[in-house]
Amino acid sequence: MTNASVPPIVIDLGARKKKHIRQLKNGRGAAQDEVARVLESVRTDLAAEAEGKILVPVVIVYRRKRKRAGWARGFGLY
Repeated sequence: MTNASVPPIVIDLGARKKKHIRQLKNGRGAAQDEVARVLESVRTDLAAEAEGKILVPVVIVYRRKRKRAGWARGFGLY
């Protein structure tokens, strides 16, 4: 990393519904507002460092998969 670069901004939005993820991809909705709010906060914290630079957020959204019950779980084999 050179002195001229700003470290990446990683934003973890946690688990979201499909609808909210779709809205985020289209640049609208509550999740987009949250990303914009975090970027603005980072911009004010790094005022001199980030001046004239483009801040690129890395947004992490996930959905937890359900555990599938296998046939053996019901019989106590595992």
